[in-house]
Amino acid sequence: MAFPVAAGEGRAAVDAMRAFRVEGLSVTMPHKADVAAAVDRLSPTAERLGAVNTVLWRSGALVGENTDGDGFLDALRVDEGFEPEGRRCLVLGAGGAARAVVVALGAVGAADVVVVNRSPERAEVAAALSPAARVGVPGDAGEADLVVNATPVGMDGVDRLPIDAVHLGSGQLVVDLIYRPAITPLIEAARATGAAATNGLGMLIHQAAHAFRLWTGEDPPLEAMSAAALAALTSSAGRSPTP
Repeated sequence: MAFPVAAGEGRAAVDAMRAFRVEGLSVTMPHKADVAAAVDRLSPTAERLGAVNTVLWRSGALVGENTDGDGFLDALRVDEGFEPEGRRCLVLGAGGAARAVVVALGAVGAADVVVVNRSPERAEVAAALSPAARVGVPGDAGEADLVVNATPVGMDGVDRLPIDAVHLGSGQLVVDLIYRPAITPLIEAARATGAAATNGLGMLIHQAAHAFRLWTGEDPPLEAMSAAALAALTSSAGRSPTP
């Protein structure tokens, strides 16, 4: 079930979870930081990121977890056949999704994780989360094996790019974490340069699969989840995106 929650009401949603004994909760933006402050305790990953996307009960306590990074890695490996270990990576953005990607890539041995953001101060905060990460500039994308857009640029349907396509090319994988629209201006531009490109639907599905496993202790029905996500994306085509 989907529960619309107004911005700033994340703590109230957690209180409702307690009152109604909801067994598991998936959290979307802009509530991830508020929920992190409202649960009883945080997993090491969620504490490091300061953001929660999954809430579950453990021994009578509400635990906040963050499965975004693991979901991103699964999408790379399972869906794209891309192994990030030893690869050069560039992440556009410094928000919650970007930080999860930075930590995940560093944890699996990426050779270099460059963080690019309009605000250098925020980029420094994100890069400080992983020893493999550093602050860079858009031009560094030319040396990257993997380029990840973790900004909202392209979500509004306006033909804008988060990075100039001149920095992209053959041999690269470009992942735009936006999944609505399914084909963003960045994906179109990247493919035109010869780069492989995909959207964020795989990350969405795989992070939910990790949450399903945490809630139930069972293997997630990935095929059914993928079919449902694709159907929802298709039915919502043309409508404004909802976070």
